[in-house]
This record gives sequence, structure tokens and C-alpha cells, in this order.
Amino acid sequence: MASTRTPARSAAEQAALAAVRKSPFERVKVACSDIDGVLRGKMLHKDKFLGAADSGFGFCDVVFGWDSQDQCYDNTTLTGWQHGFPDALARLDLATQRNVPWDDGVPFFLGEFVNADGSPHGACPRQTLKRVLRRAATLGLQPMCGMEFEWFNFLETPQSWADKKGVGPTPLTPGMFGYSLLRTNQNRGFFNALMDDMLAFGVPIEGLHTETGPGVYEAAIVFSEALEQADRAILFKTGAKEIGARFGIMPSFMAKWNAQLPGCSGHIHQSLSDGKKNLFYAEKGRHFMSPLFESYLAGQVACLMEFAPMFWPTINSYKRLVDGFWAPVKPTWGLDNRTASFRIIAGSPKTTRLETRCPGADINPYLAMAAVIAAGLHGVEQGFKLTQPAITGTNQGAENIPRAPRTLIETTRNFRQSENARNWLGDDFVDHFAATREWEWRQWLDGVTDWEMKRYFEII
Repeated sequence: MASTRTPARSAAEQAALAAVRKSPFERVKVACSDIDGVLRGKMLHKDKFLGAADSGFGFCDVVFGWDSQDQCYDNTTLTGWQHGFPDALARLDLATQRNVPWDDGVPFFLGEFVNADGSPHGACPRQTLKRVLRRAATLGLQPMCGMEFEWFNFLETPQSWADKKGVGPTPLTPGMFGYSLLRTNQNRGFFNALMDDMLAFGVPIEGLHTETGPGVYEAAIVFSEALEQADRAILFKTGAKEIGARFGIMPSFMAKWNAQLPGCSGHIHQSLSDGKKNLFYAEKGRHFMSPLFESYLAGQVACLMEFAPMFWPTINSYKRLVDGFWAPVKPTWGLDNRTASFRIIAGSPKTTRLETRCPGADINPYLAMAAVIAAGLHGVEQGFKLTQPAITGTNQGAENIPRAPRTLIETTRNFRQSENARNWLGDDFVDHFAATREWEWRQWLDGVTDWEMKRYFEII
């Protein structure tokens, strides 16, 4: 049974509780991540929240038992019809305390799932990242991360989009205008709200600009410790949608909505710290890279593709992986080379870092971050040497490197069989997540697409 004893509180946690007690609201917003990176949440009465802060609260475990469209999986064992979808225990992390500026400042907290004995729930994405970070701590390492998202914005509402039956969304602006001040000014209310409201929400944006493509923006979230960064990233995606709705705008983080346009990335910048300095930097190292950095990079080069469904999680993710576009399609590295999967940015103790460019904007930030850090730390633990040469130009030197798989089912089968994935993430998570991706693939197999209608309806 879970302990009912009131836990010892840090000064910050006590301050968070005091802020709720003093809040003029009788409600508190709470949320947890599901497998797809969708925040599932509810409003709690203030008294209920204060009790939940001590002992957690019940949250139906169907949040791990259904897909993004609330269709229940038929192939999972941790949760499912066979268990009757009981309550799972959600534990609030008081360190995530925020106020939602576009909801009158109501208090907000993130949570995670635990078992009855208080141990981490095997399917919880936030717990999966924390598992990897605990292992990093045993090595004396603190992963630091920064996330970038590209996404399209449309002049749609949920109702208008439903009326269009999923066809022909209207972009916020026409044309291919990357880094455009003109396009920024045309929608300055939305643009400024993203910067200002996100900052007030504890999700500081380092840079925000238009990207090439109709209605595309790109945001870089200020660098931080990995768990905090993943929290910021998932809150950014949800927050952008809630802010956008105020302006009649629907942001979409789909990886590739149009075959003729660039896809949307979710790049992850990383370095390792000992709590005082950036351990990736070495003044006399090759390209200013420390041996630790080289081993971390070698780990990602060697085995990140074994974790691929965690950063290419949907059917659509693989439509982004097209030769000749910006998304890299091979596990390559290069020096400040945006055509490589692993871009090395080196030169000073402050800026030296790795940018992993494989992930798309459709990621669950907790899982994508867990994947890249686990692969990198595997290289550190095993003392991998960086023997693969850097590519130059546009994939020059990558001719003999195998291309990444093009389908979710291929990467999912590799993931399920990966000893590295099971070692770092645990059998429960690997089996559950693989089952959910296999389900996703089966839904695709049953679907009849507009491509099929256009190709076969008349002529066959």
C-alpha cells in the first residue's frame, strides 16, 4: 500500500502549497502526459488538491489504455479491458507549480504515475525519462537540454476542421517566408502572446521566428536541466494550442501535413554537466569536444535508431523522412551541419553541445528526450570511440551508411527486440509502448486514404 504519511517538504514545495492556499481560486488545474504526449488533466477543488499533494489522487488508467483518438488498445497487458480500467495513482510534482496566464492565473501542476507501493508506473512517460536521469546521476552526470519546435498554424477551429472532414486546412499566411518580420507583424498579437504568455507560464522562449512554409513558426525553449526541459516542451505544445484558439488559430505539430512542403522538426540540444561546468567542452579536444562528448555522440550514432519509435512515434512521422528535404534520414554527424542527424556545435564552454535533429514535432518530449539521452549515455558507459567520420556538405561521406526505416512497424519491431531499449527503459515500458505503436500501425492498415481514392477510384 502507498504510504499515507505526509512527506517532508522542501522550501520550494512549501511555497507552492502556500501559494495555492492563498490563491483566490477554489480550483487547481493538474495534468499528466499520456503515451502520445497529450496532456490529460482535470480541475481539482482546492481542498482535494491539498489532500492529493500529500497522498496522490486517482486517475483512470485508461490514459495509458487508449490512443490519441480515445480508442482502446486491444493488445496491451499493463492496462486494458481485462483489468477493468481501474484508477492509477497520480502523484503531483509540486516543483512544477505554475499559473496559467490565459486562464486568469489559475494554479497549475504536472504529475506522474506511481504504483500502489510508490514505485514508478511502467508506462508513465515522465517516469521513463526520470529512470534514465537517475542512471545518469549514478555516473555523476546531469543532462542539460533545449528543445526546438517547428509547427504550422492554421485559420481553423475544432468545428471548422471537423466540417472540412480533415481536408484542406487554411494556413495562417501564404508563401514561403522564413525569418520574415513582415509575416510576424501580420500576426503580432498571436506572436507576442506566445512570447509573453509562455514566459509567464514558466516556459521561457529563447527565440521565435517564422520558418519557411505557409504559416510556419519555430520556437527555441531556453536551455535547462532535462526534466524541466521536457516539462516545458510538453507545456509549450499544449499552451500554443490554447493561446492560438484565442486568436482563431489552430497550431499543428504534425510531422508532415503536406507532401509538397517541409516537415516539422523537434530538435533536441544536449550537453552533460557535473553541476558546475559543461563536460562536453575541451579546449584541446578534437573540434573542442571532450572524450566524454565523443563517447556520448558515438552512442547515439551506434544505437539511437533502436529507440526510433520514441522520436518518430506516428505513421505520419515517416512521411517527413524524405531525401532532399531538411530532415536527416541517416545516423550521421557533422560539424555545424544541418543535414546531419547529429549536429556538433562546438567552440566555447558555454555553447558546446549536440543537436539531435532526427525527432519531429510530433514527439512526446519525455520519451524523445529519454531516448536520445539513453543512447548517448550508453556510449559513455561502454566507452565508445567516435570512429565514424563526419559528413560534409549535404550527406557527403554518408554513401555507405544505411538509411533509416521508412515505416513505424519496422522501427517498432527493432525497438521491441532491442536489448539496449530494455536495459535503459525496462521491459514493462518497452512491451507497452511497442504494443501501442503496433496498434497505431494496424489503424493505418485499416484506413482508406485520399491518395487511394485519387489513384484507384476511377481508373481501376
